[in-house]
Amino acid sequence: MLDDSLLDDPEALARADRRELLRGAAEAGARVRTAARHATEAGIPELEPDGRPRAVLMAGPGLAATGVAELLSTLAGASCPVTRLTPTGVAPAGGALRWELPGWAGPVDLVLIATPDGTEPGLELLVEQAYRRGSSVVAVAPSGTPIAEAVEGTHGLFVPMATAPYEPNTPLAASAPGVLWALLTPLLALLDRTGLVSAPPEALQKVADRLDRVAERCGPAIATYGNPAKTLAADLAEALPVIWTEGTSAGPAGRRFTAALAELAGRPALAAELPEALAAHSVLLSGALAAAADPDDFFRDRVEEQQVLHARVVLLRDRPAGGLTAAPAARELALSHDTAISELEPEEGGELETLAELIAVTDFAAVYLALASGA
Repeated sequence: MLDDSLLDDPEALARADRRELLRGAAEAGARVRTAARHATEAGIPELEPDGRPRAVLMAGPGLAATGVAELLSTLAGASCPVTRLTPTGVAPAGGALRWELPGWAGPVDLVLIATPDGTEPGLELLVEQAYRRGSSVVAVAPSGTPIAEAVEGTHGLFVPMATAPYEPNTPLAASAPGVLWALLTPLLALLDRTGLVSAPPEALQKVADRLDRVAERCGPAIATYGNPAKTLAADLAEALPVIWTEGTSAGPAGRRFTAALAELAGRPALAAELPEALAAHSVLLSGALAAAADPDDFFRDRVEEQQVLHARVVLLRDRPAGGLTAAPAARELALSHDTAISELEPEEGGELETLAELIAVTDFAAVYLALASGA
């Protein structure tokens, strides 16, 4: 059950936020600036790549690396494939994971490593393997870790992860707001130099500014009625989120929101892209999860019964290709099944800015849902 009163009590939210999630969300803009500075200090702006890589291979543990890989793939588009190397192992612990390069990987490929830990032996082995194959290696991880030593020892490029003073001794959730931007920003700067994405310093500054504005609108001091993130958290309190996305930037933002709801708030959610989502989830909205589904007598005693989750559509939109939109059909389908719908659409701006806004608002919403439900 969601504690509605907690959402509008900043002091209570601060006491409940033992993982510093709200602080991480509020500092996302500052994290981008710090990470961009680390990239500059590591020499990324001075790099002169000898053409584009044939492929970019991304490695790292869990949701952090998955999110970074998906965002880089979205931004790079068809110019170069960005593939995440899926780890193997007997457990999700860093010490048990192993990564392998595909057989075709060689000198014309780029290996990226992103980890908020930096102590994974499997990543050290991957660095050695890439070195033997002649692949270029760039890693973002906490400084002073074994990964940093391995990369520097094999003549790769290491960029220290932007961390905050309160984080070093605290295990970081992969979906924590600060982790994504600390890992992603230096890699955006790197791929800008290779010509795979457009992320010059001025674009990263605009991303940081947009994240700051979202923090002002969605911060804990802003009441629920004027706070889009708190409003969304309250909307999803007793619901199964069915996240529909439209537009290039909205897809990865919706999938990250699904992952954040699971990891931070312990909430299941479904995500799909329009227009395919309408066919994929049509039966779901008309079945037992529909808001109108109540096959038993209306007058029965429900006091002792467990609350039933009903679907609620969350529509995340960014500029759809060609100006065509399935949003009216999405609204019609949801409302025809008495299913409530929440909508988020970013302000105008570049692709990086709109992507950052969607991620930031949904990050705040996931954090508020986690804190108010005692997760």
